[in-house]
Amino acid sequence: MIAIASYTDADFAGVERLWGQAFADDAPRNTAALAIPQKLAYQPELFLVASDHGAVVGSLMAGYDGHRGWISRVAVSVSHRRQGVARAMIVEIERRLAALGCPKVNLQVNTANAVVVPFYQRLGYAVEPRISMGKLLAG
Repeated sequence: MIAIASYTDADFAGVERLWGQAFADDAPRNTAALAIPQKLAYQPELFLVASDHGAVVGSLMAGYDGHRGWISRVAVSVSHRRQGVARAMIVEIERRLAALGCPKVNLQVNTANAVVVPFYQRLGYAVEPRISMGKLLAG
């Protein structure tokens, strides 16, 4: 049975392993060792972990800035894909964001992972005409 809960320190090794699989080509600044402590400093209740008999099989980070919610770092173990794990995490994070008064949720899909767009569309997300921009800050 899959359980969805807020991240705890006991989940670190499992999340790190999962991210190694799911985000193998990710930038060094996004490693679990760097990203998790940063997330835990802000809205740790919006960092979810899915587990199956104690083993981490999914993760999702989100945030709410008072205007919009954002979902990121959605990952599901290859062994548990197409079993409703991502859907369960999305439903739970939407519930938590709504409880905070969040009126709209945004997410971005890496073009290399565009195969997941229909999944998000089935959950009610729409492709919006936007240009995504980013800037690395020194630090």
